[in-house]
Amino acid sequence: MSAPDRKEAEVRRMLDGPHPLVPPDLALRAAVRGRRLLVRRRVLSRAGWLLLFLAAVALTVWAATQQPWTPPPTHTTPPLEGW
Repeated sequence: MSAPDRKEAEVRRMLDGPHPLVPPDLALRAAVRGRRLLVRRRVLSRAGWLLLFLAAVALTVWAATQQPWTPPPTHTTPPLEGW
């Protein structure tokens, strides 16, 4: 036998052997876990969108009140020397 045939025969022997017992509530546990993961993903997604929206509102309010695009007022005048 060549190496691939030997491996194939070994796999066939393993598959023909006794199969392990599956717990009777395995499907129910998998469904509950899947539902929990979906709910968690949905909550995290909504929280992320809410956080992004609140950050955009905060930036808009800050920009409207502070007006960062205008230059700051000068409090002193430059000295007039050399006239």
